[in-house]
Amino acid sequence: MSKFIITNEFWEVFPQAEIAVVLAKGINNTMGHAEPVRGELDALLEKGSGEAVKFLTADVFSDNKVIAVWRKAYQQFKTKKGVRCSIEALLKRVEKGSGVGPINPLVDIYNSVSLTYGLPCGGEDIDTFKGDLLLTKAEGGEHFLALGDADFDNALPGEIIYKDEEGAVCRCWNWRDGQRTMLTEDTVNAFLIIESVDPDRSDDLAAAAKSLAELSQKYLGGEVEIHLMDREKREIDL
Repeated sequence: MSKFIITNEFWEVFPQAEIAVVLAKGINNTMGHAEPVRGELDALLEKGSGEAVKFLTADVFSDNKVIAVWRKAYQQFKTKKGVRCSIEALLKRVEKGSGVGPINPLVDIYNSVSLTYGLPCGGEDIDTFKGDLLLTKAEGGEHFLALGDADFDNALPGEIIYKDEEGAVCRCWNWRDGQRTMLTEDTVNAFLIIESVDPDRSDDLAAAAKSLAELSQKYLGGEVEIHLMDREKREIDL
């Protein structure tokens, strides 16, 4: 059985980080399965966008706490120029009033949770992993084809990434997922992750993980497991 392992190289940079993992197995992520509840999923996204306004209280966007903590975190490792944390990208849409549109049922669910709790959420298809999944520092050159791109844009040395034996899974910690491991309608077993670098938000992280697990099971079926990880709990079975 493969594992998810958060390596020493990561903890040396972010000793206070906390990671919540939801394993959703045996799900049905097809559009057809979700069609009867499409309105409810759209409502979750709309509600999440409404909830997210509470995180946008500063006059300057980057001064909002949920943005500032990740801007600071991204200064601690090598990144591709101009990249931002995934929660910043979502909140920017909320600030502009453009909203967050539907993608597929599971992505819509985790985006709604991300907006509601002001924490970055992501997901991958477990069955596409090659060997163990690591959250670690890149050696440099790990193959990566981002969602929506036609050309490979490989990892930089020292960059925080999720990776397996075949290459990078998500670059710049939680900036962009890759095409190889993305969640699709064919996904049956999903690895869902929520990250926090703010020690004051442990309760929010746990609540977000609980919500993500419950919503995934409610709308997509299957079985869910929640794992809360920190420096003392660095690996889980997938």
